[in-house]
Amino acid sequence: MNKDRITTSLGGVTLLLVLVSLGMGVTAPLDENQGSLVRLMFVHVPAAWLSYLAYIGTGLFGLLYLVQRQRRWDRLAMASAEIGVVFTLATIVGGMLWAKPTWGAYWVWDARLTTTALSLVVYGGYLLIRSLIDDPEKRARIAAVVGIVGTLYVPINYMAVEWWRGVHQTQTVKLLGGLRFDASPIYGVTLLVATVAFSLLYFYLLRVRGILAAREEAKEERELMQDLNGADALGVARG
Repeated sequence: MNKDRITTSLGGVTLLLVLVSLGMGVTAPLDENQGSLVRLMFVHVPAAWLSYLAYIGTGLFGLLYLVQRQRRWDRLAMASAEIGVVFTLATIVGGMLWAKPTWGAYWVWDARLTTTALSLVVYGGYLLIRSLIDDPEKRARIAAVVGIVGTLYVPINYMAVEWWRGVHQTQTVKLLGGLRFDASPIYGVTLLVATVAFSLLYFYLLRVRGILAAREEAKEERELMQDLNGADALGVARG
């Protein structure tokens, strides 16, 4: 019951904050150069942040599994990777909607965009590996290593616009050399609220997916035990 209340409360707060951030984004003033396109920033940037958070979570939970060998960490790593893939796709779609009227094309092979696309290959491979290995312990170990190595994507993607200058603008929020918001200050509060809302959304989705994964795992174990008991009974009958 406590878990249900926590999940419900977290979901309610998340929904409220997401709606508030969307309302603030819709009513934000138009940009002098980009017009209404600037409002995509309030979804695109938080979605990108959430994908970073999810991939960091995949590596962290994988590391915790390797240290403690507790299956719950493996379940959370899997859930986090799934969330990361979904919001990477959302980031790409949002970027394409912005790019077409700005660059004249939905997609260019800019360093930031290329590394973002590669993350789908890395974490798609992570999820594929999990589906191909039946042994739970072996699957968890291999997935943990892939998840930890895959976390290198986050700093590489973040710094791509600095290391390989292309058509993509520099970071909206600069973390190195002192925290700095590289956009009109009038949008700062809205972007902050949206980022907090998406952060809560990550933790809510992680909790829900983790609970579902635990139930699926328990069901698989029950079915395996039933199969083993059935095989034992058949062997006794034949004996």
